[in-house]
Amino acid sequence: MRKKRILVAPLNWGLGHASRCIPIIKGLEEENFEPVLASDGNALSLLQKEFPHLKSFELPSYKIEYAKNGSNFKLKMMWDSPKILKAIKAEKKITKKLVEELNLDGIISDNRFGVRYKHLKCVFITHQLNVLSGTTTYFSSKIHQKYIKKYDECWIPDAKGRKNLSGILGHLNKINENIKYIGPLSRFEKKDLPKVYDYLILLSGPEPQRTILEELLLKEFAESKAKILLIRGVIEEKDQPSKMANIDIENYRYGKDLEEAVNSSKMVICRSGYTSILDLAKLEKKAFFIPTPGQFEQEYLAERLMNLGIAPSCSQSDFKLEKLQESKNFKGLKDIGFADSFREFFALF
Repeated sequence: MRKKRILVAPLNWGLGHASRCIPIIKGLEEENFEPVLASDGNALSLLQKEFPHLKSFELPSYKIEYAKNGSNFKLKMMWDSPKILKAIKAEKKITKKLVEELNLDGIISDNRFGVRYKHLKCVFITHQLNVLSGTTTYFSSKIHQKYIKKYDECWIPDAKGRKNLSGILGHLNKINENIKYIGPLSRFEKKDLPKVYDYLILLSGPEPQRTILEELLLKEFAESKAKILLIRGVIEEKDQPSKMANIDIENYRYGKDLEEAVNSSKMVICRSGYTSILDLAKLEKKAFFIPTPGQFEQEYLAERLMNLGIAPSCSQSDFKLEKLQESKNFKGLKDIGFADSFREFFALF
């Protein structure tokens, strides 16, 4: 009997969307489905590294870039919206072609609006039922919710109740029937390993902000004696050599190697992206967050965790080495109960 083929297609916006799909893909294999992978850029490269035995296909790039000045973030996204809409239209055509050529049985799209086919059961994964965009939050949220209603189900990688990680992003006052809370997702497992590094710096996200933060942190840590591992979040084969004896620099780590790096570090410094928060909660780590300038979602999540006494944070422009000392006044992230089985959700297919 042929295994049911499910297309899994995460957005290429940093590595978070792809990495949180990893447990979904593993779950599909465990439940005797055949996952088929589709994305572009670094997100596709990550999935190909993690699942070299699976078929994978390239989708059109949304070509998302951040503004150099955080205050111009929303303006830049509005300026880029025509090319994003063009990519969505193109990926609709490719999705139809993949459905017909591969005889697909279902679709799981993580924030790719064009990966949908009306004659198949289709799932949309997001943690943003509310899309924060400043004065235009109401409109951006309504537009996003309208897209979500086109899918048979919307899976939220979070807990449904008050004890959750996404706050107002993933929770509405009135829940639509197609919304399912599948529990927080993480590809990692907590392990009690010796602490090799004082700080693990995990970078990701579109340019130029990724490079701007990398250069800032290297400058700040230049006089530090702390033992540091910097993972740049760049999918390149050749690592960049470190000029400082106390800092190891690597482009990226995969699977168990990345899990080991996080588990063997005393504290993690990273963006306050939702997937990073999921992973650090699963591993119950202390963290310091530096949200991407102008990205309302990351700024909200960082502020929420700080107000809850979980993790300190500051703006990129305000970061100084001494701010890391604030972490002793925060309790760190905790495991709130992660998804370990998706059988009931896969029953849709």
